[in-house]
This record gives sequence, structure tokens and C-alpha cells, in this order.
Amino acid sequence: MTSFSSVTERPRYPSDISDARWALIEPVLSAWQAERLARSPVPVQPKYPLREVWNALLYLNRTGVQWQYLPHDFPHFRTVNACYNAWRDEGIFERLNAGMTRLARVREGRAPEPTAAIVDTQSVKTSGSVPAASQGIDAGKKIVGRKRGIVTDTLGLLLAVTVVAASVTENAAGMQLVSQAKAAHSQVAHVWADSGFKNKAVEHAAGLGVTMEIVARKSDEPGFHVVKRRWVVERTIGWLMLHRRLARDYEATAESSQAMINLAMIDNTTKRITGENTPTWHDWPAHAPITPSTL
Repeated sequence: MTSFSSVTERPRYPSDISDARWALIEPVLSAWQAERLARSPVPVQPKYPLREVWNALLYLNRTGVQWQYLPHDFPHFRTVNACYNAWRDEGIFERLNAGMTRLARVREGRAPEPTAAIVDTQSVKTSGSVPAASQGIDAGKKIVGRKRGIVTDTLGLLLAVTVVAASVTENAAGMQLVSQAKAAHSQVAHVWADSGFKNKAVEHAAGLGVTMEIVARKSDEPGFHVVKRRWVVERTIGWLMLHRRLARDYEATAESSQAMINLAMIDNTTKRITGENTPTWHDWPAHAPITPSTL
């Protein structure tokens, strides 16, 4: 099978993946592609480089465009969408995120597996294309939509994610999140959470061998202040919101929402591993051409 690793010549986008970051991701995607081609009853030659498909997904995730609005110099949007659906359904995004998290922790001088984590939820509005059955009302925040729950390590790296109707309580979402985090990272023994997580979630965590510590906001201190440990997961939510596809929930299924969150965190974590930043339009002088050398 021909290995596609180079990028076709075209104008560069700030979201395009660098050579160093692609070297981290390419083995997993190439192995997936080779396995699929091996199952084909007839020889098949891939039409598009995997790297360009990945670049198209990063562009969509970062800019928030609809699938049909992907620029024409990317692979056809139906091909990109088909790869996305397959990677979502086969757990490729979760596998990549877990691998990148371990690499990033080692780069920071930490053990590959975390022992402590922070959990939080975020209610977001949904678009008109989201099925009504998967939505709900967060009465406290007065938001009609979905609730995202994430678990991060103490560096803010994603350990678990779930997406449910906004009407689901933090207790219910928290129990699901702690179960996921413990299953994927068996050494997690302590979790910090906000006061929305009540006794039921604490007891559920204890049953899994995890101590859940509730960190309440200091109500006697007016204005903004940093809350112990919770600021880490809130910063991660801020990182996610830099990706416009996540500003609302546009996905038809909760599984697609979770995949988009994993994709955003893979983008973030690979940059941490390679020490890169995301180029923006402010990084180039006015009217300067965008070429591979400027990335």
C-alpha cells in the first residue's frame, strides 16, 4: 500500500498540522487504513492522503464550518465525513487522545498514568439540526441543549468525556464520568468536583475506589477568584471553546459531540508535546502570503 504522508501543494491554513505533530498521529491512522484495505475483496488505492483528511477535520473543528462548506482544496467533504464517522465509531479519536495525553504527561515529567483528576460539566445550546430527543433544559442555567461533562488530569489533559441532554443532573453525569475515567485510567484515586456533585456521586466514586472531594466556591468573596483545582478543568473548557465547532452543539448524535471534543483536545495536546502554538491571522503582516515556511 502506498503511504501518504506528504501534503499536496496548496495555500496553507493556520489549522494545518505540522510535520512533527503528524508524525505522532500518522502511525495510528495508517494502521487503521491498512487494516481496512486488507479487508477489501478487491485492491483499492486510497484517493486522498490521510494527512489532508485530518487537516480538513482540524479546519472544520477550528472554524466551525458546515461539512459542505469545506474549501475545495481539501478532499471531498463526503470523504472527510466518512473517515470522521469511521474514526468516531471505531474509537480512533479516543485512542489518539489517550496516547497523546500519556506522551504529554511524560514530557512534563509526570508518570504516564494520572492518579488525580478534576471533573466538571458545561451546558451548551444546540443548533436546529440536533434531534429534540437528545436535548433537554438545564433549569439552573436556563439553557436548552446538551450538557458536556469532562474529566481532566491536573495538567488539564482530557481523561474522559460524555455528552448528555442538558436536563441530566450533574450527579448522573458525574457518576458516568468517574466510571469512564476509572475504567480508562485505573490509577485515578482522587477527584475534585464542584458543589453540584452531591452525595450520590461521592458514594458512587467511593464504590470505585475514588475519593471525590467537593470544592465549593467561596460565597463570601465577591467577584472572580481562582477555586482550588477546579480552575484547571475550567481552563480546559476554555481551550475547547477556542474551536468554533464547539461554541454550540451542532452534532446529530452525542457520540459525534464527544468525537469533536476529543479532536479538539488531540489538536491541543499534540501542540503541547511538540511545543507549538496555533498560528493566527495576526501572526502574518498585512497582505503577506501564507506558505509552508510561515507555519
